[in-house]
Order: sequence, then structure tokens, then C-alpha cells
Amino acid sequence: MKEYVLGVDLGTSAVKVSAVDRAGHIAAQESFDYPLSQPQPGYSEQNPDEWVNGTAVAIVRLVLNHDIKPEEIAGISYSGQMHGLVLLDAQHKVLRPAMLWNDTRTTAQCQEINKKMGEHFIEITGNRPLEGFTLPKLLWVKENEPNIWAQAKTFLLPKDYVRYRMTDKLAIDYSDATGTVMLDIKQGQWSQEILDTFDIPTSMCPPLIDSVAEAGNVSEAFSIFSGLHQTTKVFGGAADNAAAALGAGIISPNMVLCSIGTSGVILKHEVSAAAKYHGVLQMEDHAVTGQSYSMGVTLAAGYSLNWFKRTFAPHEDFTELVSEASQSAVGANGLLFTPYIMGERTPYADANIRGAFIGVDGTQERHDFTRAVLEGIVFSFRDILDIYDAQHQTYDTIVSVGGGAKSPLWLQIQADVFDTPVVRLENEQGPGMGAAMLAAVGLGWFASFADCAKVFVHYGVTYTPNAENSERYRTLHRIYRQIYQQTQSVSAQLLDYRRANPSVTTD
Repeated sequence: MKEYVLGVDLGTSAVKVSAVDRAGHIAAQESFDYPLSQPQPGYSEQNPDEWVNGTAVAIVRLVLNHDIKPEEIAGISYSGQMHGLVLLDAQHKVLRPAMLWNDTRTTAQCQEINKKMGEHFIEITGNRPLEGFTLPKLLWVKENEPNIWAQAKTFLLPKDYVRYRMTDKLAIDYSDATGTVMLDIKQGQWSQEILDTFDIPTSMCPPLIDSVAEAGNVSEAFSIFSGLHQTTKVFGGAADNAAAALGAGIISPNMVLCSIGTSGVILKHEVSAAAKYHGVLQMEDHAVTGQSYSMGVTLAAGYSLNWFKRTFAPHEDFTELVSEASQSAVGANGLLFTPYIMGERTPYADANIRGAFIGVDGTQERHDFTRAVLEGIVFSFRDILDIYDAQHQTYDTIVSVGGGAKSPLWLQIQADVFDTPVVRLENEQGPGMGAAMLAAVGLGWFASFADCAKVFVHYGVTYTPNAENSERYRTLHRIYRQIYQQTQSVSAQLLDYRRANPSVTTD
């Protein structure tokens, strides 16, 4: 009999379910979209039951539209959007819409955390309190919705709520638990000191499990709902960045992930949570038990290119636009771009900084601006890699995924700026493949993630650095790094002006 595992990739706009066989082949995929609610500026919410319904529909479609039988589905695991707060009452019913990772209403709560705990908070969690994390969201509900808070008995993160509805068992895996910034990353348990400081009952925190741990079987109710058999085993799953790293084979310290989506991520495998980045980089538990990863985030990586295309080339194909950058040269004819158009996170946690083209003159053409955008995004990643270099962290391979891996030109720019070989995946499936790998290892199909990666992860072309280009980019990056400090005050003043003059127009 054929056997499959399902990787459930629970994203912000849709859930995608992939059926993967023992050979690591994607046998079928189905997805289901759900809405995002933004009732006020800075608010970003979803109905958790939409995730459950969407996952069930995708599974039903997988069975009905493809040659896959329910009895052939041996296991399921998950990748989930991080940080989202799902509050449950005593009967485990949802109390309010989930507050998502990109909900930014919690600035006051982050300031409260900093005031009460300061650097000690970073020592415990490995992270600064940022608006996207879960603890500030809990504090916001406590302070602004006391009636809801009085009914709240536990919380879950998005994929953990879906797993609960599949199994009737509450749990949160370590990789998502670190993203709540309530976990003591050195002790591997909920921080009693943080809970006591902010008067959060210990009973609200769900049991902790490994990403690869068996969390239960499909319940009778979900079996009826989805058509799955109750014999199907369900595994813990992981935060989306941890699952993406796993799906890209980032399971050893010499490897770095470069992901260009709407935002951008540089992620490095760490042997333990002992690395000292003082909160400049995020520290998270990996999906691989007992191991960690660190990451830095560029808020507007792919979004910068989307903005540029929408504004200056709305009717042109993305591939053609990116390709035209080859008509320019290294350094874009003396033009630099900083991708701070949504503020920045790493290494500058600055919501007020804004992007800039520097060096504009009358000789440049559009292809120079296009190349400057591509190079500027990669320079922002170079800033993150510099943090690792300062800590004497070594790596010899960078795996590029997302939009940045679709262009040979952009891949070569990455290799040259990073001065490190860059490889793309032949079978890029993102976090969903990592989720499938968790189920495959959990079932015992493979003795280790290293063995699983040999079968499930396939690398394609490697782009090696051009020594002459790398030297030029080192010079350009030294100039690029000066732009933040030189434009910080100007950006803040311009934002103040816009806030004071929100509807000024000219005739």
C-alpha cells in the first residue's frame, strides 16, 4: 500500500496541504484561502475557525481530486504563521479573533516590558519584545479587554489551534513557544519570572512538546469532518521559519537560509541557544529537538521590488523587469537603494526610517534603478551576515529561497555580495516540505532529519562568487552602511510632516 504524510502549511492568507510519499515526491497539493480583517490601522486579525475549516476543505479536496485514499495517509504535521494569539475559555472555545504576527497595536505593551525587565528580558528569552510577539498581545487584551481576559483560561498559536481541533489535545511546540517571548530558552520551559512579572497565570500556558513528537491521533469529530481515518498520527509541527529551514535542509551550523518574500529573512542554524546576539537577532528553538536557529529580518525585501514595479513598471512582467538589471553593472552606475520603505527590524529596530535612492544623477536609466533595488535588498541581508561575522560564526553555504531564487542574475548578486556560494532548491516547497519531514521522521520513516533531507531536499545550481565583483560590493556596502545614520533624522522629520499634513495636495 502507498503511504503519504501531509504537510499543512498554515499561512496568513491561505492554508496549503501537501501529500508527500516516502521518496519525498509531492503527490498532490490543495489550498484554501481565508480572509484577513484589519478593522483599524495596526490591527490584523483572523477567525481561527477559518483555519480549521480551510484545512479540512483542502484535505477533502486532496482525497477527492487525487489518487490518494484516507487509509494511505499515515501522518500529519504543520508549519504555522508565528506569534498569533488565540485565546480560549474554560471549554476551549475561541474568545476573540486571533491577533496575528503583523498586528502592531502593542507598542505601549512592549514599552512596559522594557521598563519592567530591560536587558534581563533578553537574557531569558533571547529576544527583544517586539509588537509582533505573543506576550505583548496578551498584555494588550489584559489591559484593553478585561471582560475577555477574565474568561481566558489558555492560549494557543495558530497551527496549535488547528492541531487541537484535529486531536482534542492542547500543546505548543518549542519553536513556536520561543516566539511567544515567554519561554526561558536556556531552561526549555515557561519563564515563571516573566509570568509573575506580568501577572499571567501559569495555568494559561499549554504543555510543551517537541516538533517531531506525536501529539495524538485524528479525533472522531475531525475524522467525520475531513474524511481522515482516526489511525492517522498527528505530530507537533513547527513555526513557519523553523519549518522552512528544515525544508531547505538547514540542519547544520555551516548553513544559512536566505529567504526573500514580502519580508526577507537570514536564518542560521545554531547548535544551542547560548549564542549572544543581545536581541539584535531573534533566537528561536529549531524544529530539530535540542537545537536552535537565529534570524534577522528585513521588513520590506520582496515588497520593495513589488513597490518599484507597481510604481514604475505596472504593466511589465516581473521576470522581464528583473532581467533588465543585467543592462546595468555592479553598483548600478553609482546608485544605491535602501529598502527601508516599511521601517526596518534588523539591525535597525526603527519604525520611522524610510528608504532612499542615493546617488541619483542625469546619466542613469531605469535598469540602473532596478539593479539598485536588487542590490539594496541584498545589502540589507549583508548587514545581518555582518552580525554573524562579528561573532566569529562560520558558514560556507547559503540556500536561497523565495523570489530571490527565481532569477539567475539575483542569485549571482547574492553570491557576490555575500562572498559565499549560494545554492537554490530544485524542489522548493517552503515550510510545507519541512512540515512533511516532521511527520516522516515522527513516523520512523527516517532515523534522523539528516537522513530525511537526503531524500526530501534536492539542491540545484550553485552560484559561486566572482572575486572581482565581491571586492567591488565590499566597497559599495561600506558606503551603503552609512546611509542609515545619515538619513535617520531626515526620515523622522518627514514622517512628522506627513502626520501633521495628511491631506495636503498641490494644484
